[in-house]
Amino acid sequence: MLTTERVKTVSIIGLPIMGGMISGVLLGLVDSAMVSSLGNAALGAVGFSSFLAFVFLGLFYGFSIAVQATVARRKGEGNLPACGRSLGSAVFLISISAPVLSLLLYFAIPFLFPLINNDPDVIDIGVKYIRWLILQAVFVGFIAANTGFWNGIGQSRIYIPSLIFMHLSNVVFNYMFIFGNFGAPQMGAEGAGFATALSSIVGTGLFLFLGLRYGGAYHYMKERPVWSELKGILRLAIPAGLQQVLDTLALTITYSIVGLIGTMELACYSVLINFINLVGLPAWGLGTAGATLVGQALGQKNIPEATQWAWDVIKLGMVGMFILGIPFWVMPETLLSIWIHDEQTRQLAIWPTRILGLMITFNGIGYMLSTMLNGAGDVKRVTMVNLVTQWFLLVPGAYLLGPTLGFGLIGIWCLHQFGYRAGQAIIFAYFWRQGKWSRIII
Repeated sequence: MLTTERVKTVSIIGLPIMGGMISGVLLGLVDSAMVSSLGNAALGAVGFSSFLAFVFLGLFYGFSIAVQATVARRKGEGNLPACGRSLGSAVFLISISAPVLSLLLYFAIPFLFPLINNDPDVIDIGVKYIRWLILQAVFVGFIAANTGFWNGIGQSRIYIPSLIFMHLSNVVFNYMFIFGNFGAPQMGAEGAGFATALSSIVGTGLFLFLGLRYGGAYHYMKERPVWSELKGILRLAIPAGLQQVLDTLALTITYSIVGLIGTMELACYSVLINFINLVGLPAWGLGTAGATLVGQALGQKNIPEATQWAWDVIKLGMVGMFILGIPFWVMPETLLSIWIHDEQTRQLAIWPTRILGLMITFNGIGYMLSTMLNGAGDVKRVTMVNLVTQWFLLVPGAYLLGPTLGFGLIGIWCLHQFGYRAGQAIIFAYFWRQGKWSRIII
């Protein structure tokens, strides 16, 4: 039963996570606004390079999922020193892999970038920008592992101020290095990449300070990694990282397919994806809270409690997602007018926006269940579902319905919502009811 106390427990963990995500989205918009003043080539290069960089950096975000799942289980078992050992194992693996991979890609990117984009201006700006994003991988990985640690012990509110400060520092560094203010060199679009890398270093310092100050009871960074722990982290982190990479690649290719239909359709699709990212934040935040509570209950060997936490999170999330979806099907044109100023383009996006409003609850269920399955350690099956639905349904289906059969944007969007997203939600719900996640040993 969803009691007030259980709602409070989920909210204490989930709301700070949502706040951190929202601050990142909002300050990302400020970041884009600063770069846009440099012209279309700079804006296009930075946007395109950010996508490409995440294909690489997404591998290290997998450590956040792995650490959260492991730490939540150890916390539930009452084995607090093992929480620090799990984090230390992840940091050790990141410290070895990230610098090597970053250097290889740093020198390879001037040869790889022209294979993806042939615009000389975009190539020149994009290579300089993306190299800084690549070099920050070890810091991105450290921050990801630390957020997983704090989420796993249920103390997400501890790191949110630091995360927001890191985002704000990125804006300040942008102002300095893009435009040459406060005595800094004027680097243009490259300065935005440099600023992002600097803010990651700031974030790493802040998270290290938080851990040393508040993580003593959990042996923060005190336990030496052991081989069994390293294998356990890798077993979760590799498929979890692949989830991020596959999702980014599938989205990039779908963008390209929509672009084959027309420029107006591509503009509409970009806005629709931004809508999903914005309204999906509560689902991801609640799902992350649910992953912690499920993992801790499994550590206590209390499978009924783990199951109940999941359904309580789903109930809470469904209400929230339904409320968020109302404006999208009641007043789509008003919302779209904020981002789309051309009347013909806006009309094209009205029905897809209404569909999103009606289906956003299904989107949320899929997000929450996949996150909680990851938290229970069922990472491989979630990755397989993503692989199959993205690469055997969404991508080929979008090409078939859009450019080939001529159903246009509405055809692709119906597939995206009624096939891809709803399909994932149904499969993940079946996995949860099946119960195999409760027998996974971490």
